[in-house]
Amino acid sequence: MPTRGFEIVSAYRDQGLHLPERQTKNAAGYDFFAREDFVLKSIWRYDFIRLFRLIKNEHPLTEQDFKRATKSLKPLLVPTGIKAYMQPNEVLILANRSSNPLKRGLVIPNGIGVIDADYYDNPANEGEIFIQMVNWSPRDVVITKGERIGQGIFMPYLLADGDASRGATRTGGFGSTQY
Repeated sequence: MPTRGFEIVSAYRDQGLHLPERQTKNAAGYDFFAREDFVLKSIWRYDFIRLFRLIKNEHPLTEQDFKRATKSLKPLLVPTGIKAYMQPNEVLILANRSSNPLKRGLVIPNGIGVIDADYYDNPANEGEIFIQMVNWSPRDVVITKGERIGQGIFMPYLLADGDASRGATRTGGFGSTQY
């Protein structure tokens, strides 16, 4: 069996997708490409400004205000059409491209993404990798199919002494690990 690598999710095999690739000989990260054209709306277009005004003017915020703000600040999932296989003691770390925040205002809100080995071929989405992004720029950003949107780095990880893992089996896709 192969050690680690990438495959195209079966539903997208005939759509001309590219497997992640390193751009230089010493690059650690494999660049991921967008599966389709995707619009990342600017957070400034929604009720975000309204919320700032309310806070600035010391108005009490309602539950509806909080719901609107949460909806506005929610990251969007940019699809890649790619899944990754690896050894049980490895993880694929997803990171932003260094040019995204500087040139385009695009950030990965939690800093990194973590793709566990058991995410591969999960029943919910076959292990398709999505990159969470928030657009902080004042204008919408259009990501085109095939555009580089992030990078992935395979890494081994260590377990703590006396690790009492629950040993549960993954049953879902993105964000499915819940207790």
